[in-house]
Amino acid sequence: MKTQSKNNSRNGTRSNGASNNDGMQSSQLMKLFEDELKDIYWAEKALTKAIPKMIKNATSTELVKALTGHLEETNKQVSRVEEVFKLIDKKAVAKKCEAMEGLIKEAEEIMEDCEKGPMRDAGIISAGQKVEHYEIASYGTLRQFAETLDLPDACGLLDQTLNEEKEADKKLTEVALSTVNVRAAEEVEA
Repeated sequence: MKTQSKNNSRNGTRSNGASNNDGMQSSQLMKLFEDELKDIYWAEKALTKAIPKMIKNATSTELVKALTGHLEETNKQVSRVEEVFKLIDKKAVAKKCEAMEGLIKEAEEIMEDCEKGPMRDAGIISAGQKVEHYEIASYGTLRQFAETLDLPDACGLLDQTLNEEKEADKKLTEVALSTVNVRAAEEVEA
């Protein structure tokens, strides 16, 4: 009966009104899940504005192509996060992500401080990979929360985005190793 009442209640109480510690933990986890979802929603929306600046400042064809492809994915990821909000019957609301704001600010500083060309491209890749690693950590956590909360549809959506973020990071590594870092290493400092 405990299992049945646990499955019938998402608000942390048993159907007979008694406290259920397992349900309360899920309720607290759901609140954390919602907060983290608001955080990554803000981050993704901010990236739809930041990535075009990176594209504009990049000179490597391969880097521009990688960033352009990821910008398209990022727009889809914003929609996917909105779908997750719908799945949990919540309005899609962004909460300022201090971490992403800092990562974007750092990327802007790198683009300002580095000379146009391979050095700036290497800096853009560095900043981009920091962003990807933050997103990988965030989506990995959200996916695990969704699994624990028994939200299989949300799990699927979050897992799809997690895999895209991992691929974006891998692509940036490939661009760095195949061209950009080699060219930056060959440049003589002025």
